[in-house]
Parts: sequence; C-alpha cells; structure tokens
Amino acid sequence: MGRKRKHSEAEAAAPVKKDDSAPERPKRNLLGWKDKKEDVEEAKEVSAPSAPGFRNKEKVLVTCSRRISFRYRHLMLNIVSLLPHCKKDSKVEAKSSKGATLNELVELKGSSSCLFFECRKHKDLYMWMVKSPSGPSVKFLVNAVHTMEELKLTGNHLKGSRPLLTFSSNFDKDMHWKLLKEMLTQVFGIPKEHRKSKPYHDHVFAFSIVDDHIWFRNYQISVPHNEADKVARGGLDKMTLVEVGPRFCLNPIKIFGGSFGGPTLYENPFYVSPNQIRALEKRNKAGKFAKKIKAKTRKKRHELSNPLEPDEFADMWKDDE
Repeated sequence: MGRKRKHSEAEAAAPVKKDDSAPERPKRNLLGWKDKKEDVEEAKEVSAPSAPGFRNKEKVLVTCSRRISFRYRHLMLNIVSLLPHCKKDSKVEAKSSKGATLNELVELKGSSSCLFFECRKHKDLYMWMVKSPSGPSVKFLVNAVHTMEELKLTGNHLKGSRPLLTFSSNFDKDMHWKLLKEMLTQVFGIPKEHRKSKPYHDHVFAFSIVDDHIWFRNYQISVPHNEADKVARGGLDKMTLVEVGPRFCLNPIKIFGGSFGGPTLYENPFYVSPNQIRALEKRNKAGKFAKKIKAKTRKKRHELSNPLEPDEFADMWKDDE
C-alpha cells in the first residue's frame, strides 16, 4: 500500500495563483504625479504631533444705548462693517445697572471685549471700550464724528480684509497711553485666519495723539495694477494712501480697573464735560442780554435827566382849527 501524503505536503504542492488585478494607480497632485518619497513625508507630517501655538480668539460685542441719534448709529454701523470679528446686539438701556447687563451679554455672546456707544441728551456720544470680565475699561468722549456716508471719499477696500494698525510715537510716552495702545490693538486687530476675514492687508487704521486726543483715520493702500507699473515686493515708493472713512476723535475721560467700573486707574485732568461748556456759552449769552438791558436803562435815565428844550417852530405848519 502506498503511503498517504501529509497535509502540509499537499498544501505545498498546490499551485500559487497569480494576482491579475491592476497595479495601484499613483496619486496625482496639481503639479504632477506624486513620488513615494512625498507620500512618506506626508505620512510623517500627519503622524507627528503639531506644536501647540497661541491662537487669537478675540471677539468684540458692539452695541449702543437707546435713543441714539442717527449720525452716531451710522458711525457704529461703519465700525461694525470694518470689524468682521465683532458681533452686533440690540440696544441696551443706559442706566446705572448697564454694567451688569452688558457683562452678561458679553458672556452669552462668547466675546472677550465690548464697544458700547452711549448717547446722552441726543448730543453727546460716549464710548466704552471694555475687556470683559476682569477689565480694564476706558470711557471716551467721541468728538468730530464724520461717517462714510457724509464724507463720500474715493477710497475703497475689500470688506473683511485685515488692517495694518499704526500708532504715533506719542503712545510710548506715558503708562496710560501704553495701556490704551494695547487695548486698541486687541479690539481693532482682526485675528489671523478668522472665518469671516479675508487674508489680505489692503487698508490701514491710523491712531494718532494730538492735543491729548486720539484721532482715528482709515486709509486704503492703493497699488498700480498695470503690468508695466507693477510694484515689486517691498516697493513702498509707488504705494499711496487714499482715505476711506469714517473719522472720529476719542477724548479719554477715565480708565477703570474692572469691567464697566471698579477702581480708577487714570483720570484725565484736562477733561471738561460738554454740560460745562454749554453752561459757559449760556452765561456768555446771558451776559450780552444783561448788557443790552443796562444800556437801555442808562439811555432812559439820560433822557429824563436831560430833557430837550421845546421847539418854538414845532406848531408852525399846523392848520388853525
């Protein structure tokens, strides 16, 4: 009798089937076919843990008080259009408890800063710039307001693009100006790679200090687009600035340590409230009126003390009755 084969020998004797499937197609990118080296490098990049870096998540809540005038409301809307990382909310009653209300609103909206426009007597505009919830906060009086609709300037830039922030050298003189510079940088600086922003720098926010006031201007960076006049990288000679708007002036009143209040860190010694200015103007006008009344009384006394002599020819031409 023949010997039976072992099972392992039977498996070894079985023929190996050929792989009839098509070879794997190489991956393609925009520049051509990928190499195996590129695949290995990509796999290494994916597997390597990314280094944790700082990400700016600044969000600004912009709102105003009730009974605000139309010019100041247009200014607020202009600022909202310039800041894609801001959130606009409905009007808030300007009462003594507005700080707690606004802090709660900032927390609900997930914001870290707040710009609150407060209008009083339909004439005076105050702006609160606040870092919530721990502070600090600054109260400004807003003067020399000119909106984009009023100015009708020729400048134009892309909506949502990131601005370059420029500050005059005066901001480095005193501590309170340094604090204001840092707060303006955080509020008006648009975070990189924000979902509503565009990755271009085509305009400039200029902050300058003149007579202890902060003057704001917005300029477009104009570059010639002709092939012959095309500007090389770093060629600032052919770039020009064209104003876009809006314009306004900030007069700092007080800097507080908390959000919408707290200990006073700085108080402007040169600040004069608009109510005092209007009261002085009324006194000057009242003084003019009092001078007129005094002049009239003096004239009457002079006439009574120095009566005119009767004219002998006064009745000469009257007809006899």
